[in-house]
Order: sequence, then structure tokens, then C-alpha cells
Amino acid sequence: MDLPVEHLETFAAIVEEGSFEGAARRLHITPSAVSQRVRAMEERAGSVLLRRTRPVATTTAGAAVLRAAHQIHRIVADVAVELEQGPAGGALIPIVVNADSLATWFVPALARAARETGARFEVLRADESMSTERLRSGEVMAALTATAEPLPGCTSTRIGTDRYRAVASPAFVERYFADGITAEQLATAPVIEFDRHDAFQQRFIRRITRARIDPPRHFVPSSAEFARAIELGMGWGMIPLLQCAPGLASGSLVELGARAEIELPLYWQRWNLRSPVLDALSAIIAEEAAAALGTARPQARP
Repeated sequence: MDLPVEHLETFAAIVEEGSFEGAARRLHITPSAVSQRVRAMEERAGSVLLRRTRPVATTTAGAAVLRAAHQIHRIVADVAVELEQGPAGGALIPIVVNADSLATWFVPALARAARETGARFEVLRADESMSTERLRSGEVMAALTATAEPLPGCTSTRIGTDRYRAVASPAFVERYFADGITAEQLATAPVIEFDRHDAFQQRFIRRITRARIDPPRHFVPSSAEFARAIELGMGWGMIPLLQCAPGLASGSLVELGARAEIELPLYWQRWNLRSPVLDALSAIIAEEAAAALGTARPQARP
């Protein structure tokens, strides 16, 4: 299948701008020319590539084409760097990361990567169980995810295990759990969840009680504010050990249960593409994760 580079560039611009008109303005061509290029691509692919919504959305076939467009752009950018003709501000690398990693160890790793590679980063936040959808769609080049199986065209490397503890403020424990952590108390004690996809608290409840319990809930979709809400006594919740260890040491937080940890294996999925910038970023992420999470040397899965 022959897809000219300028057609792939146009396709990526449409998705990034959200419309044919936006792509036309960005590329300094007419909307008619944009439409003609997309029609030509769809004829060659034998499939619809874009849903003409606002903003536009890729079909399954379109996601594969978008990924190819971004990969070709990455290759061209790498060549430009080698020829000392790359952008002055460095390449822009879009990645997706879960909120708890962003709040603990990931940003220092990214800062190191920025210093050592000269690249710029666009960080998208998504739950670790859903981040691969951004990678599958071609929006990002790499994802920190809980999914071990590599997506098509990607490699998957286990980089560590984040460990979560169930914690609450001392006053909250005195009010709701003075007689111990039981099913009855867990059914009435308010719990804090990140969002409606957050299953960590239910996993803890089932581990402690072997029962399904529906406690009253608060939703706080930010890692720092989530932890702060727990410290202020709004409810109990699961916090990464990296984040709650200082509070446990100072006494501002109390652990529920006898070290009933919930483990979250983390994987770094990235395009299976030889790229100096992406290779360097991946090596730095693996090293920093090993240091922060106390893991062994990671192994990649093609």
C-alpha cells in the first residue's frame, strides 16, 4: 500500500487539529486539498480512516495509519538531529502516564530525560489500565501501563511494582475502626476513590472481608488532593507507599490492616522503533523506576 509522506503528514494534522479546516490552516493548503488526500488514502487502504465528527476520530484502520504517520515523523526527526538540522527546541515526545506515578517518581525521571536527550515531552494522564488505548490510537509514542501484553507494533517492559497501602487519619480510624477492621465498619466508613474506574479500594475490601461491600464514596481525581483528603479525615483510601510513607512515619496517617498491600505491576510500552531519543527515554525510565520502586533489571517483551 503506497501512502505518500505528505498524505500521512496531512492525516496526522487532521487528527491533531480536530478538523479538515484546522489541518488546512496548519499546512497552508486548501480544505479541498486536505479532503482529496484523505479520499486517496482511504481508496488505497480500502477502508474508512476517519469519522467525520467534531472533532474527527480515527477508525481502527485510521489508528494504524496515524501510528505510521507519527513513526515516520519520528524517523525523519531523528535523521535531522543526526544531520544537525533538528528543531532548536528538541523533538516533542507524547507519552501517557498514570496519575500516581506522576505524583511520585515519574516527573524526576522525565526531568532527567529532558536534560540528557534535549527532547520536549507532552504528558497525557490516564488510568494505568486504560493508557494503552492512547497508545493503540497512535496519540502517543509510549505509555506507562498495567498491561503486560505488548500492543501491535510495540514492546512491553516490566519496570517495577508500585505498592499501595490502605490508610486513614488517626481521628478517622478512632471514629470508624476503633473495634477493628471488619465488614460492618467497612460498610459504613466513607471511602475515597480517584474516579469511577478506581478499583483499588474494592480490592482491599475483598481481601479483608471476602465480601462485596458498597460503602459511601467520595471521588477525588488528583493524586495530591486524594492523599490530602485522606489526611483531613474525609475517608480512607489506597495510596502508593512512595506517597504515604512520610505520613505513616510522622503519624498523620494510620495503616488499615496488617500490611495488606495491593501490588500494581507497571509496564513501559513503546513503539518498536529504533529511535535514539525514544531509546534514551526508555532506558532512563527503566533506571529511575528501578531506583524508586526497588525492582530488578527490567526485561523487555517484543
